[in-house]
Amino acid sequence: MSKILEGLKYSESHEWVKVEGNVAYIGVSDFAQKEMGDITYVDLPAEGDDVVAGEEFGALESVKAASDLFSPVSGVVVAVNGELEDTPEKVNEDAYAAWIIKVEMSNPSEVDALMDAAAYQSFIGE
Repeated sequence: MSKILEGLKYSESHEWVKVEGNVAYIGVSDFAQKEMGDITYVDLPAEGDDVVAGEEFGALESVKAASDLFSPVSGVVVAVNGELEDTPEKVNEDAYAAWIIKVEMSNPSEVDALMDAAAYQSFIGE
């Protein structure tokens, strides 16, 4: 059974969002990393890049597959987790500690359209 954290929001494309003020930390769910297997590469955007809710901002590659990452919120990338460039396996070790990008949200209400932990658990069927 996948770990799902209370207090986070989840997208149908398996990204999680942790909101702190106007900043959203974005990563991939435990379910997503398990489905992918051993993560071998994380394609990160640059700081200052714009992201749009529902649009691609990067990708994960594993020994099994490549998977695009979709931003659950719109805004500007204010930080990327550069540690993942050298140690992408951190996503497998703890998907919720290994955030991928931090976004200063341009429309914080977009978070309201995302699933809470219970809805996400139902969505993935666990």
